[in-house]
Amino acid sequence: MPDEPHPQVQALLTMIDSLDVPKIPEMTPQEARATMDPLFARAAGEEPVGAVENRTIDGPGGDLPVRIYRPEGEGPHPTLVFFHGGGFVIGTLDTHDAVCRALTNEAEAVVVSVDYRLAPEHPFPAAVADAHAATEWASDHLDELGGNEFLAVAGDSAGGTLAAATCLLARDRGPAIDHQFLVYPATAGDADPEAFPSRAENAEGYFLETAEMEWFFEQYIDDEFDAYNPLAFPLQARDLSGLPPALVITAGFDPLRDEGRAYAEQLDEAGVDTTYREFEDMVHGFVSMLGDVGVDTARVGIEEIAAELDARDA
Repeated sequence: MPDEPHPQVQALLTMIDSLDVPKIPEMTPQEARATMDPLFARAAGEEPVGAVENRTIDGPGGDLPVRIYRPEGEGPHPTLVFFHGGGFVIGTLDTHDAVCRALTNEAEAVVVSVDYRLAPEHPFPAAVADAHAATEWASDHLDELGGNEFLAVAGDSAGGTLAAATCLLARDRGPAIDHQFLVYPATAGDADPEAFPSRAENAEGYFLETAEMEWFFEQYIDDEFDAYNPLAFPLQARDLSGLPPALVITAGFDPLRDEGRAYAEQLDEAGVDTTYREFEDMVHGFVSMLGDVGVDTARVGIEEIAAELDARDA
């Protein structure tokens, strides 16, 4: 394990520290969105893809916005339903536009990005219900999307949690999911910090801080009993058997590192075909650090997801 993050990440962290921006726990959710979403949306250049379509589908809470990315070339292509990160509180289709474009091109996949409802206005389980509904919709519209029969779910951070929860729901209710890609997911909720040393080791100074995690969880979980629901934090599930194959990616300098690793281990122990990859010199959010922010490993993370998808869809 390196002593500090990659120099490119260090430079980015130094730049972020120089900004006159309050810490997220010092803001209201509305202030956090107004401050952070534009910053993330501007963080990378616009990578061209074959086509982009904004539309709404029927969701549990009404109209559910999605953005559909299609690659160049003749289909059909695999379909990837993507859930953005942001602690269940912030994040939009625009904050993860660059990631979805990169995935579309690298994997030659149709990517359906989902603008699920956010907390605290819509606490758990609203986001999970939206994620599952969007996956059902994609499964029912593969032909229209230009997809083949391969359907996967993916997400980063809170979106990785939603992808994992969607797989748990789909195991019992459908639809059939062929793969799950979980990028530094939050899987344990408000767990004992001693169980996950990375929460203390990486508590401050590495993009996502432990105090921010706790603030996000407080917004997301309205009823204390929901904190023990595996659809909120999947590491608490008693049975992980029968889930689709998984690629779990973590970052060495991330408070969420150890619980992501623990979830990969439990998937493997349950007989799920699981690949685990830790980027030791990276921080939380690194896969989104594309383009202008200049973290080369961001593209490597995208390429690993694409390679896994290509291998499974062969």
